[in-house]
Amino acid sequence: MNRAFLLIAGIVTLGLYFVVAPAVVSTFRRYRGRRTIICPETDQIAEMEIKAGQAGVMAALGKHSLRVKWCSLWPGRKGCAEECIKNDEHSAQEWRTNASGHDKLS
Repeated sequence: MNRAFLLIAGIVTLGLYFVVAPAVVSTFRRYRGRRTIICPETDQIAEMEIKAGQAGVMAALGKHSLRVKWCSLWPGRKGCAEECIKNDEHSAQEWRTNASGHDKLS
């Protein structure tokens, strides 16, 4: 019984290490730090931070969820629709596509 438990624990540990952890870490690195954007609602230049930790955990669960952690237009605009995340996500995907050399966007 102990050997079966150790085998299962080892397989789960390897799965976490080689599958889940890389997904969490790559998503966290992609979304950490402040970004300078143009707010789609006010057309003003703003700085924002995305909740990178939450994005990493959600990526490990197979869900794509981005939320704003901080924005320079807050508190006056707090509770906005956070459309800037969708724009930021699109530009990150475009950058990855162009950087890989496949399917260059015009």
